[in-house]
Amino acid sequence: MDVLQKKPQNLAIHTNPSHDLRVVECEIPKLRPDECLVHVRATGICGSDVHFWKHGRIGPMIVTGDNGLGHESAGVVLRVGDAVTRFKPGDRVAMECGVPCSKPTCDFCRTGKYHACPDVVFYSTPPHHGTLRRYHAHPEAWLHRLPDHVTFEEGALLEPLTVALAGIDRSGLRLADPLVICGAGPIGLVTLLAAHAAGAAPIVITDIDENRLAKAKELVPRVQTVHVQKQETSQELGARIVKELGQEAKLVLECTGVESSVHAGIYATRFGGLVFVIGVGKDFQNIPFMHMSAKEIDLRFQYRYHDIYPKAISLVNAGLIDLKPLVSHRYGLEEGVQAFATASNPAARAIKVQILDD
Repeated sequence: MDVLQKKPQNLAIHTNPSHDLRVVECEIPKLRPDECLVHVRATGICGSDVHFWKHGRIGPMIVTGDNGLGHESAGVVLRVGDAVTRFKPGDRVAMECGVPCSKPTCDFCRTGKYHACPDVVFYSTPPHHGTLRRYHAHPEAWLHRLPDHVTFEEGALLEPLTVALAGIDRSGLRLADPLVICGAGPIGLVTLLAAHAAGAAPIVITDIDENRLAKAKELVPRVQTVHVQKQETSQELGARIVKELGQEAKLVLECTGVESSVHAGIYATRFGGLVFVIGVGKDFQNIPFMHMSAKEIDLRFQYRYHDIYPKAISLVNAGLIDLKPLVSHRYGLEEGVQAFATASNPAARAIKVQILDD
């Protein structure tokens, strides 16, 4: 039986400016000529999804109406538009959810920096609905074929992996670079996996949660861990990081966006080193300006990613990065509200919560 006949309801997870979270039924989208209708089989809950639900905004991106969540998704093609040539029904795909305008008049799209396109449609970022739904229409150009042995769960995890790989590319990480990763949440852990594959050594990872540090050690046994103490200053934490690393860091990949964590990373960095911020934090933050000036420490940032999905798929396909252990909780689409409760509750000890639909 065709899945559309078996499951005619297009369920989705939505929030709104009142911070409600609910499972809703949407229309099954009509395809444009260049689109594929995808049955979304796996979607990870990102910290930004929780943030849009709980706080209603991330910087200038504000929830002003009913808003569908989710952008870490993989699934199977059910139908294709008249102009689609690369995919057919039954193909397994991961969805790249930042769709730029691709106009020849757009400098960013023309020069390959399409993630900076001012007219980009990023699914789940207001006012665009996300991919956390049963059926989603996606442009052919922004679908990526999954190898046969890469699961839908791994396909959904490619999105956070692309974030980590973009950071590693832009930071210039090289073999045997002494590295500090601040934060052992999902992005910190995929960054650890990618940095390990890239040959960083030694590596220290920090977090306030001992369970996440234990997970980091399980994923990469050679990593050294530093448990962040609430009462210590950023300078004290930086000194402990340096002691554990055995030297000052050439590179810090900051994956939390928390001001005190950024500071600790700065205090753990060598003269001429780089602190590269991947995490998302408050709109305005202080920095130890003169310390950075006296040590010529560079501070750089990242906004999403571009041209990374094929690389991420290759690394997973080759077995160089194993994403499977990152999924800690699984829920059905109808259990979406419960899934978000787990993802937002520290007591649940979740790493990556995924919502699945068979």
